[in-house]
Amino acid sequence: VQLQAYGGGSVRSGDSLRLSCAASDRTFSNTGMGWFRQTPGKEREFVASISWNGGVTFYSDSVKGRFTISRSNAKNTLYLLMNSLKPEDTAVYYCSATQGSQATMNSYEYEYWGQGTELTVSS
Repeated sequence: VQLQAYGGGSVRSGDSLRLSCAASDRTFSNTGMGWFRQTPGKEREFVASISWNGGVTFYSDSVKGRFTISRSNAKNTLYLLMNSLKPEDTAVYYCSATQGSQATMNSYEYEYWGQGTELTVSS
């Protein structure tokens, strides 16, 4: 599966933005997906995950209540709606596909990674 994340940019604190991730493979509709983020000098951090049918979602505590992960299996696309953005959300965001169909917070269960899209939130 090839993944391409896009939609990042430069916004101000309190703004909203939606990231998208296009998948090249029809197996997307059977695959659990996730979003991670990384800043220079830090390890990659789990952000959100969604099961194959959207029925189960997980969020990190740092984004819970502000971010919403969703998917369109008809469009082979994963989304991350980010509201009430904060400067600490600044990072490169990556979408990823798991080895199975379920949502998971464990990075070792993710098999495919896309190129990231950069988000900068200024105060």
